Amino acid sequence: MQFITHLPGSSALVLDSPHSGVAYPPDFLYTCELATLRRAEDTHVEKLYDFAPALGAHWIEAHFPRSYLDANRNTTELDVSLLDQPWPGPVETDPRILSKVRLGKGLIWRTTDDGVPIYERRLSVAEVQARIDHCWQPYHAALAQAIDAAHAAHGYSLHINCHSMPAIASSHATDFPGEAHADFVVGDRDGSTASPVLSRLVCEHLRALGYDVAYNHPYKGVELVRRYGDPAKQRHSIQLEINRKLYMNEASLELHEGYEALKASLRSLLGLLMVTDPRRL
Repeated sequence: MQFITHLPGSSALVLDSPHSGVAYPPDFLYTCELATLRRAEDTHVEKLYDFAPALGAHWIEAHFPRSYLDANRNTTELDVSLLDQPWPGPVETDPRILSKVRLGKGLIWRTTDDGVPIYERRLSVAEVQARIDHCWQPYHAALAQAIDAAHAAHGYSLHINCHSMPAIASSHATDFPGEAHADFVVGDRDGSTASPVLSRLVCEHLRALGYDVAYNHPYKGVELVRRYGDPAKQRHSIQLEINRKLYMNEASLELHEGYEALKASLRSLLGLLMVTDPRRL
């Protein structure tokens, strides 16, 4: 199966969607209900941005589901309780980073967002290593290549890490279960992965379009902005979370009438970023 799509662009703008994959590999062997597992997807995010490559943006998209392997986690963020043998590589020990692992949301998910166990078995070291080799490594290689190309061509890169979020936080999704989410959450890990001026520009543009926008709460951004964002070197990475209620029915996963209006707003935002040089902000 094709694990990722990488469409090179000509602009400084790089978009990636790590969690919208719906191709469930045959070796997944999950035992929970598929309908329950599918609620983990950033459903339809790839459709919301399908116009971006035509604008000249670089585009990277995962086809594997995030519950199979989460490309937005480091390979060290592994729940070793899932394994049938000791893990031969390094394992994260920082308690702040391990909060997601404890919730069952490490590199390989142990539970759904509602705390439902995904497996009734232990995973082998070999199968986890295969997921890293076939999914994590090529995804990160493609994103690094795209950002490097954008930066080499323009002297800066603008990376938008594209996500969606439920209207209400689930019990095992974040450290704030039950919280009602804003329309958008803009995350730059407290200004460490993008210029705060650039992040404010994104926030202000979305607010001017009539949206409720939160900044760095409850999502600050995780591995994909942490690893590739370096604003001192004009490499800017922002995580952008969209509330699913704006464009879809969360129960049926069907798009609704808000989809086209939201897509027009995203087109407006990307149009702004296409002409924004962060060195002049």
